[in-house]
Amino acid sequence: MGVYLVSVGAEEWFGEEEDGWGGVASALNAELRRRGLPPYEDVPSETDFAPGSGQAFEEKLTPSMTGFLALCQTHLSQEESETLCGWTVLVPFSLDEEIWLPIDSGDYESMVAGAPQVLPLAEKLAAVIELPPETPAICDNLDLSMWFRDQAKELATTRTGLWVTDLDTAFYVALFLRAAQHSIRRGCPIICT
Repeated sequence: MGVYLVSVGAEEWFGEEEDGWGGVASALNAELRRRGLPPYEDVPSETDFAPGSGQAFEEKLTPSMTGFLALCQTHLSQEESETLCGWTVLVPFSLDEEIWLPIDSGDYESMVAGAPQVLPLAEKLAAVIELPPETPAICDNLDLSMWFRDQAKELATTRTGLWVTDLDTAFYVALFLRAAQHSIRRGCPIICT
């Protein structure tokens, strides 16, 4: 178990199955229409997600977030920090402000954020810690997690930059950066589940 960030294809996004996101998709489209915006209907199919192709995104949130949250507090406003890492659903289009939607039984709400708003915040933190260019850009199936577990440790012995002082923090910076980039590139939602 654990918490994952995963891309979602049209079948699951619009699906009515118990583990589907159809209720969120409908509520989001209703709120977009209320705001005078077009509905979000152009979601790529899951059949387009070939393993290893960079068409899917999946990462597990396992390391400690303590250093990452401290980095956010130091370099971002409270509102920016919430936009960067407080979402449950990330969509590939711009939102002037996040959208709060009830989930399932309605006993809590889920924040929907726009990847174009998340991306510059993640880029700012990546610049602060000097995230190395070798950090994987494609994160199909825990690729980022595995890179930080293995190659990053080796690379950190020969490189400088703040990223080498706390690899867990660097992982989360890279995670939110790559999630936003993936959402925009593929035009797909990414969910925190």
